[in-house]
Amino acid sequence: MDAGAENLNAIAAWAVSLMETLGGFGAGLAIALENLFPPLPSEIILPLAGFTAAKGSLGLVEVLIWTTVGSVVGALLLYGIGAWLGRRRMYAIAERLPLIKVEDVERTEAWFEKHGSKAVFFGRMIPIFRSLISIPAGIERMPLLRFTLLTLAGSAIWNTIFVLAGFFLGANWHIVEDYAGVFQKIVIAVVIVAVVVWVFLRVRQMRRTRTARKVAID
Repeated sequence: MDAGAENLNAIAAWAVSLMETLGGFGAGLAIALENLFPPLPSEIILPLAGFTAAKGSLGLVEVLIWTTVGSVVGALLLYGIGAWLGRRRMYAIAERLPLIKVEDVERTEAWFEKHGSKAVFFGRMIPIFRSLISIPAGIERMPLLRFTLLTLAGSAIWNTIFVLAGFFLGANWHIVEDYAGVFQKIVIAVVIVAVVVWVFLRVRQMRRTRTARKVAID
């Protein structure tokens, strides 16, 4: 058995144990932790919760409610971290990072101010960004009620899809994780390519700026 399969089995065993011990609350707790620690994949926990409901150990509606509550609680905790970080600390950090300009942060803020609601809603349905999107929402102090409702709506859709998939697939719940894993790899690949392209363009811009300054001095 390879390391990936072993990790999947360990997470699955932990999630099942949590749900069998604490019931619906355990499912919600697992998802709240998944928000705070993205290596805990919701793509495994949610179908497992649906499978557990299919066996009769939990009620389906109970699972849907508790997992969505867990998503919102986890997101609110990350929102709080973002609010604590705040704009001042964010700018201070940006000024110390190589290749980052204050103008980049300002453009990001402007973009979030314009598209933040859509980012929070749809971000809840994208691996990795599911957790991360709550932090900029906190930094920008998005109205808490709006953030909570958008998170609730996006999480409810995502959770329902995966819980129902696990419920109807039964013992074959792991099929969901296989397809979700492909989607996650695509997202990661796109992010890596975007970062590489951005770094390349930024370094090229910096070199051109230095060259232009040397010419001006000479």
